[in-house]
Order: sequence, then C-alpha cells, then structure tokens
Amino acid sequence: MTTAHASPQPPPVVRTRWAPVAALALAMLVVTSEMSIAGVVLPSIGSDLAADPAATTWVLLAYALPMAAISIPAGRWADQADPRLIFVVSMAGIGVTSVLAALAPTMWMLLAVRLLQGVTGGLTLAVYLPVIAATVRADQRARAISTVVTIMTVGGMAGASLGGLVAGAFGWRAAFLLKLPLVAVALWLGLRALPRDGRGLPAPGLPLLREVVLLGGTVAAVVAAVDEIAARPAVAAGLGAAAVALGLTWARLPASRPVIALVRDRRFGLTVLGLFLVCFNVALTAFLLPYLLADVLHEGPEVTGMLLLVNIGAMTVTSPIAGWLADRIGALPAAAIGAVLVAGATLLPVTLPADAGLVHVGWQVAVIGVGFGLFNTPAIAAVMATAPAGSTGAAGGVSGTVRMISTTLAPAVAALCWTVGGGGLAGFRTALVVLTAIQAAGALALLAARRRNPEPVPACAGD
Repeated sequence: MTTAHASPQPPPVVRTRWAPVAALALAMLVVTSEMSIAGVVLPSIGSDLAADPAATTWVLLAYALPMAAISIPAGRWADQADPRLIFVVSMAGIGVTSVLAALAPTMWMLLAVRLLQGVTGGLTLAVYLPVIAATVRADQRARAISTVVTIMTVGGMAGASLGGLVAGAFGWRAAFLLKLPLVAVALWLGLRALPRDGRGLPAPGLPLLREVVLLGGTVAAVVAAVDEIAARPAVAAGLGAAAVALGLTWARLPASRPVIALVRDRRFGLTVLGLFLVCFNVALTAFLLPYLLADVLHEGPEVTGMLLLVNIGAMTVTSPIAGWLADRIGALPAAAIGAVLVAGATLLPVTLPADAGLVHVGWQVAVIGVGFGLFNTPAIAAVMATAPAGSTGAAGGVSGTVRMISTTLAPAVAALCWTVGGGGLAGFRTALVVLTAIQAAGALALLAARRRNPEPVPACAGD
C-alpha cells in the first residue's frame, strides 16, 4: 500500500458554527436544483432551439457528467486547498454560467455552458464534507448534514414548481436566472461565515486533469452503456468494455493510489459499498412506480407526480430525526438501521393487488420515503466518520461518484427485471424482490463495517 502524507490538520472543532452550514445548505440547494429546474423547461428549450427530445436530455447530462468526472480528483484537490476559496469560486462560477445559459443562442452553446456549470457545481460538492469537518463538532455532524439535506430537498421541490411558473410567464431563459438571488445570498454568507485556513488554491496540474479525463470517460461510458442495453446490447457491451479500460488506466496512475488505499480501508470500503447498494432504492421512484401506475393501475402522470411528492415529503420529515439518531448512537449503526428499514419497505409493495387504490399505494410509498430518509443522512455522516483524517474531500468525491453510478444503474436493473418478469404486476414484483436483495446486501455491508480496522490507514492526499 502506498502511504500518502496527510495535509496539516486543524485542531478539533470545539463549538459548532451554524452559519457556514447555512451557507453550504444554500450552495448545495443551488447545485442540486439545477437538474430539477432545467428538467422542467426541456420541452421549451427544444422548441426554441430546434432540438429533438433526445438532444434536450443532454441539457441534463451535460451538467451531471462533469460533476461525476471531477468528483474524486476535485475532492482530493479540496483536501489541499482553502475550502472558503473553493466555495467562492464555485458560487461565482455558477452565477456567471447561469447568465450565459440564459443568453445561449444555440443548443451547442447551451450545452457548452452547462458543461462549465457542471464543473463549478462539482467544486461545491467537493468542498461539502471539508466545510462540515472544519466548522461542526464531531458529535453534531449528522445533524448538520440533515440540515443541509432537508433544505436541499424542500428547496428542490419548490424550485422545480417555481421554475415551471417562471418559465410559463417569462420563457425558459428566465428559469436559469431564477437562482441568482440565492447564489448571491450563499456567496455573501460564505464570505462572512466560512473560516480561512491560508492554504490558497493550488494549481490543479496535468496529473489532476488527466484524472478528470479518465474518470469522466469512465462515467460517461457507463451512462451511455446503460442507455443502450435494451436497444443495442452489442454497443452497450462495447461501451462497458471501454469503461473498464478507462477505469483500469486511471487505477494505474500514481495519483490514484491514495484513493485506492482509501477504498481498501475496510470500514470506509464497506461503508461506500453499502451506500452503493442501498441507493438502488431510486429505481422505485425513477422506474417502477411510474410504470406500475401507468401500465397496471392506469393512472396518469399527475398521479405519479403526487405520489413522488408524498415520497419526498416523507424523506424530508424523517431526515432531521435521522441526523439526531446518528449523533446519538453513531453514524454507522444508524445507517445500518436505515438500510434495513429501506430493504424492508422496498418489499412492502410486493403485496399490492392489480386493483390497488391510491391510498394503498400512497402509504407504502410514504413508508419507503421514511426508510430512505432514515438511511440517507447517517450514510453521508458514516462516509465522513470512516474516512481517515485529512481525506474528507476525497471521501466525498468517492461517495458522490458511487452514488451517481448507483442511481444510473438502478433503473436499468429494474427495467431488466420488469421485462424478465413479463411486465405488468408480475414484472413489478420480480423487480421488487431483486431490489430488496440488493439493498439487504447493502445493509449487511454497513453492519460489517462497524468492526474497526486492526491498523489505521494513512490519510489520502493529492499530488
């Protein structure tokens, strides 16, 4: 194993500062709402810029893929930099690119701006856990994370609705400007509240850029392969092979060794594995529920939207409780309990009859939301708790990449199970059983992670 030198560590936080947490919550809301707001205006963008539906989906992908590409290298870079400066650069970049997106005259220019937005948004994600580590006491970190998650979720729901209203009244370009007041508040609060640590912003350097290209290619190939599985399996296989080749090339780089050492740490590796498997839960809302309602219960998309709000609302209400519980009993035990509840809740709808009423479906969807709400916050806190000192940025990058790949693969796995099961209610039940087994394996990984390593793993640092 390659030993990396740890970055100089600040003294333990004695008193939690909640203003930086508020700034971070607003920044994370800005970053995550980019997907929901842009999704609402895709048809208008396509109509105005003469793009077909397939092309407009790249407005979302062009934002998401750069965030996944830079997640790990940016996290390692953030461990060597001043979090306050990264935060400021990120918020300023999002503000500028939002204006450029609103002014984009053609589709290709809009996609180019969205790529830049994804990079600047990825910087916010990279500094997420380092800011929590620098400003929040260890015994209150889960509550701080639950605060961020709650603001992100509620704000994201409101942002999508408000974005639709603004776009309807003023056009799709106005929707990209909607968040500028929030960016300004987050930037002002970050400048006032985030502590300086004097490290500045080290130049990324060629090795870091090489990592971005290889990891970005790996993630893009995985996403494209999943998209092609049903229509062109041979193409999907080729893209999968390309993803493996790019990933192995990255793994041979000297810069990847600290990250590999981090993942090989038993507690951290099992925690991330648990996160990866339990996040397959997204297939319920992203694929199974819409198809159950449309093909079996013969309900329209407005009912799907209503039930998704029930699910999200249940997660939002539960998140603060999950943060309190994680601070009381420990992040890993709380995450394991949440994972068990998620797996059990996933199996609940297997009893749904073909003539199930919306109330029957609704309370089960709410229980699933409660389960994931009890898992999500402790899981983030557990990633932070199991990472060696000085590597919270890298840990956040790894967990972000893992979560992105999981939420990409999960709907494809659910769709395959649906098809193999014959579609309809039988296919729905088949997919539920498989998803439950996957999530139960994630719960077992989190339970196994509770055993400590016999030897500490050296901290992860960049070049």
